[in-house]
Amino acid sequence: MKDHIIITGATGVIGVELARKLIDRGEKVVLFVRSPEGAVAKIPGAADYVRWDSDMESGNWRSFISGAKALIHLAGKPLLESRWTDAHKAECYNSRILGTRHLVSAIAVASEKPLVFISSSAIGYYGSFYRCDDTPQFGESGPKGSDFLAKICIDWEQEALEAEKIVPRLVLLRTGIVLSTRGGMLQKMMAPFQFFAGGPIGSGFQCVSWIHIDDEIASILAALDNPLYRGAINLVSPEPVTMKEFARQLGAALGRPVLLPVPEFVVRLIMGEGGGYAVKGQNVKPGFLEAQRFPFKYPKLFEALDDLVRHNK
Repeated sequence: MKDHIIITGATGVIGVELARKLIDRGEKVVLFVRSPEGAVAKIPGAADYVRWDSDMESGNWRSFISGAKALIHLAGKPLLESRWTDAHKAECYNSRILGTRHLVSAIAVASEKPLVFISSSAIGYYGSFYRCDDTPQFGESGPKGSDFLAKICIDWEQEALEAEKIVPRLVLLRTGIVLSTRGGMLQKMMAPFQFFAGGPIGSGFQCVSWIHIDDEIASILAALDNPLYRGAINLVSPEPVTMKEFARQLGAALGRPVLLPVPEFVVRLIMGEGGGYAVKGQNVKPGFLEAQRFPFKYPKLFEALDDLVRHNK
């Protein structure tokens, strides 16, 4: 195969939408997935479905690297989907570090390197903070954080940076909170609102640096198509908000009152150590995207929430 686009993590919220968009525009898309059978049902029309997991150092998947037009690496165990234990933290860390390491190793020995390696990261790179008004706004040159989420992102990027000297172009996607009704933070917050019990998580003063799923996909496609896109790129909207404001606008979009905040101690009881990160946030600006005049379709939060609620995206 030649001039194909490989996607890892293709059955996640972002991966599904990205794969469908690329297939619709006529690309030869190869999906690296844990369950090829499940992926066929979820994302029909791909050129191939290849068994891959982050701990697979070898396998048939390596033969697909050579000749690929692009490798888009989105895979990683969800961090906040379950209560944190030492085992869960290790799985989240290893899924990102080892998966990226094995892909870079395969690129290194491929006879024909991918033209671009697009690798996931996250705005947790900058650290996590309790209050938006006490948080500096970070562009891509902002300092590294020092907590566990920052360590994951820093080490994740370090593994990807090993490919910088062997591929023509490397892009690191520092993604914020991706808004979708099909997964992630927004989906979880919507359920209590349906029962008139919704509200902010934690103090409400933490920053939410968000991006609509459509703008997330459009920015990844821009990184794929535009040779000017390289290095670290913050994928967030231009207007971060506090969690309190996020809850207020979500209630307005749903036509529900904002009544019951979820205290930090409750979040910690449910999620363990991970609850401490669920009540913190990052104040991040899309410096690179703004410099490139990226056309955000949903720069305003209410417009984004209203679209998602009405269309179930």
